[in-house]
Amino acid sequence: MGQTIRFGVSLDSDLLEKFDTLCEERCYQTRSEAIRDLIRNTLVQKEWEDLDREMVGTLTLVYDHHQSDLAQRMTEIQHSVMDVIITSLHIHLDHHNCMEVLILRGPGQEIKNTADRLISTKGIKHGQLTLTTTGEDLT
Repeated sequence: MGQTIRFGVSLDSDLLEKFDTLCEERCYQTRSEAIRDLIRNTLVQKEWEDLDREMVGTLTLVYDHHQSDLAQRMTEIQHSVMDVIITSLHIHLDHHNCMEVLILRGPGQEIKNTADRLISTKGIKHGQLTLTTTGEDLT
């Protein structure tokens, strides 16, 4: 970790008031913590521009398990990309609906392709890919 540097930021008073409200809502102890978090989030988004780079993410899928052959189709897709899917968690939400959470790791393009294939599978009610970083370049 590098040396801590102090610097000043000029903001419109209305913007600062909104930022302080956000800091309070999200339980940041200081403005500095909130600013560091915003910077890190932006850097992670920037990492995702290089789709050849190793990334990690979670894919959340909600579906009706009574949908004809859906479980079989999902399993076939997942078996075809076993090198990208690290693990999965299956949850029964109610009598009909299930949620599956997959943790993916690999080249960004492969993660996105895998997510797109699963989300677009007929019978998936909702799917969301959440992208993050391996943390290697963040401090």
